[in-house]
Amino acid sequence: MAGRGVVGPTALRMMLGGHLRELRERAGVSRTDAGWAIRSSESKISRLELGRVGFKERDVADLLTLYGVHEARERDRLLELAREANDPGWWHRYGDVTPDWFDAYLGLEATAELIRTYEIQFVPGLLQTAEYARAVARLTPSGVPTEGEIERIVALRTRRQRVLDREPPLKLWAVIEESVLHRPIGGPDVLRNQLGALREAITRPNVTLQIIPLASSGHAATGGAFSLLRFPQRDLPDIVYLEHLTSALYLDKREDVEAYTQALDLLASSSPSPQQTDRELTRLIARLAS
Repeated sequence: MAGRGVVGPTALRMMLGGHLRELRERAGVSRTDAGWAIRSSESKISRLELGRVGFKERDVADLLTLYGVHEARERDRLLELAREANDPGWWHRYGDVTPDWFDAYLGLEATAELIRTYEIQFVPGLLQTAEYARAVARLTPSGVPTEGEIERIVALRTRRQRVLDREPPLKLWAVIEESVLHRPIGGPDVLRNQLGALREAITRPNVTLQIIPLASSGHAATGGAFSLLRFPQRDLPDIVYLEHLTSALYLDKREDVEAYTQALDLLASSSPSPQQTDRELTRLIARLAS
């Protein structure tokens, strides 16, 4: 798979799953029959094709045979992709402080070239200061974490932010409710420092931030926070990420992605421009200092 660039295992699983789905459909094989061929079930095939679970080389080999893929070079290419997709990403080192359903997002975030996000509760994670992230970690609904766990969560958050400094850097476009910037997570000093960090962040050419005023009369994204991830690989579709209290949804159907893309476009076009963000942050910082 030369020329693929740096791709995380989550993205690799999605790429391989997409290839297998196309091969199965082209061969006219049902998910039920495919599941039978690997001594499994229809639901297992569905999870494999969505890239939600790891791949066994034997299963991939059996599926390729079932789908009529006998050419040695193509089989070797896909089996090598299966091996690479099973390698754990760096974020697995933090598995003790992250839920299983969040691992997939970390892998996608590490691979994405563009993330557009809408936030209603917190400053986007990729823009949080360590102090702000620490305060957010203490708000976990599953019980108060230990200080050691909190520091692990902060270390993970800091490590994730390297995507903004890599080459080429991730492009982040965030639209957030102004109420987020009034909420004193961690106290006034933590919030003031966070606002200052946002002022610095928006000087980066790869970071765009828009703020929806408190006086806004409403907008299209009424269902809550979400993110849209885009990848440089043609094999990967755009993904919509929706996080809930105890789980998350990953949407890649074209109609879903288009609906959320249109919502983000409406938010961006109806909100004050990014050029006004620095002035608004300056105003909020001055308000905290008074």
